[in-house]
Amino acid sequence: MRQARGRAAEDAALAHLRDRGLSLLERNYRCRLGEIDLVMREGDELVFVEVRARGSERHGGAAGSVDAHKQRRLRLAARHYLMTHPRAAAWPARFDVVAISGPDGENEPHWIRAAFDGAS
Repeated sequence: MRQARGRAAEDAALAHLRDRGLSLLERNYRCRLGEIDLVMREGDELVFVEVRARGSERHGGAAGSVDAHKQRRLRLAARHYLMTHPRAAAWPARFDVVAISGPDGENEPHWIRAAFDGAS
């Protein structure tokens, strides 16, 4: 059930971002250092996207769940992506979060551009 909810949240986030002009480069990029839900491109900018779904806003909600530890793992996975995709390494990059809340993820995705920086 949790996997299905996560996949549905990623699908909703992807549709939301595509509707706003971003293009998908890779989905669920995994390496030993971590995972990036969506790697996208907006113009000449590379966008690493973390998708979070939560049933309620308690305890910080979906966006609040991207804590310092999660940010560090995302930065490490992004560095790995850039090392293995040298053409993409030339583009400026940012980290976005798409937060989806509600018991069944029924709320509109909340897109947080440049949610945190790439420096650790």
